[in-house]
Amino acid sequence: MQYKFDVEAARAQFPSLILKDAGNSRVYFDNPAGTQVPQQVIDRTVDTLIHHNANLGGYFKTTMGASAMVDEAHQACADFYNAASVEEIIFGQNMTTLTLHMSRCLGKRFNKGDEIVLSRMDHDANVAPWLLLADDLGLVVRWMEFDTETYEFPADVLTKVLSSKTKLLAMGMASNCTGTVHDVGQFAKEAKAAGALVYLDAVQYAPHYAIDVQTLNADFVVSSAYKWFGPHMGILWGRKELLLETFGYKVRAVGNELPHKFETGTLSHEGMAGCLGAIEYLEQFGTGETRAAKLNSAWGNLAEYEKGITLRLIDGLRKVKGLTIRGVTSANAMHRRVPTVSFTINGVHPEKLAKHFADDNMFVWSGHNYALEPIKKMGLVDKGGVLRVGLAHYNTTAEVDGFLGSLNRALS
Repeated sequence: MQYKFDVEAARAQFPSLILKDAGNSRVYFDNPAGTQVPQQVIDRTVDTLIHHNANLGGYFKTTMGASAMVDEAHQACADFYNAASVEEIIFGQNMTTLTLHMSRCLGKRFNKGDEIVLSRMDHDANVAPWLLLADDLGLVVRWMEFDTETYEFPADVLTKVLSSKTKLLAMGMASNCTGTVHDVGQFAKEAKAAGALVYLDAVQYAPHYAIDVQTLNADFVVSSAYKWFGPHMGILWGRKELLLETFGYKVRAVGNELPHKFETGTLSHEGMAGCLGAIEYLEQFGTGETRAAKLNSAWGNLAEYEKGITLRLIDGLRKVKGLTIRGVTSANAMHRRVPTVSFTINGVHPEKLAKHFADDNMFVWSGHNYALEPIKKMGLVDKGGVLRVGLAHYNTTAEVDGFLGSLNRALS
């Protein structure tokens, strides 16, 4: 029996989706920067703050409860990534902070003159930390360049810049600007064959598709839970044997046991509880014997719904004169993108449009959205960047149609 996603049943689980301002419903199209949270996340967070608000490692009621919850949150995130071991899951403040930290730890492995490969399609969180490291250590930076007509990478883009000196490939699984999903499995395979480490930013991919770190050929995958319906936390997966041998910047009282070796200081236990709640919410949309199987199935079901509303948005935008969609638009290629749609309109500044939509209580972002390299590559820096519309599974066809109507009113 084919799965039928009930968007209204999903929406009913998000308290923020019923809010109105001056009688106008809020339309959340700002999802690439942060999604809304379901009641399960709120309940888990509050429960921890009330019943388990203590540090870890003691013998009394609250600390034991906190430790049990933290262990459960690690296991849930291991299932989220389909990791082989719970020891491979590292919590942090967000993807950016985790990457800045891990780049310094990995920097102990590199020497002056070594080469690293970065992507022109990436969010700056997976660019700037490596540029800073390169500057500190005297590393050589090579770039993967994307095609500004197709908004995708050519098949040979990585082979052109790989060499015997390449020590790292850092790239995103999907772009927060163009929405393009990259063939990271193939790129990771090429990089590993050259002897390089592979560090993947899954922030934009994780809210839309299943991740299986056991088949990716990567060494590190990191995302932020607040992009997949959770709280402001980051979760990094790292290959166990690599984590064990990698230097960790930490205080002296912390041992070398995983994952604590890389989890600096006291973490947000309530945030970790919220991550657990987000994963529990997602499980309901899938089937299977294990949580990892349920999540894999759930993402497939949610993706099918998202493809439909994304294509509806793209089809509507393509009718607007002077409008250029900065991403994949073909109806049979929706699987090669996430539902993040950026566009420009000749003679219209993106910021002006964003303000118009805000007046209609539709939440969108304009500018570079921290995608400095893609905006620069497309020649949009002095034009205000792009107007970005980011859909999630709780968005509806009515909201998409309302957005297109609002856009047409703005332009007329």
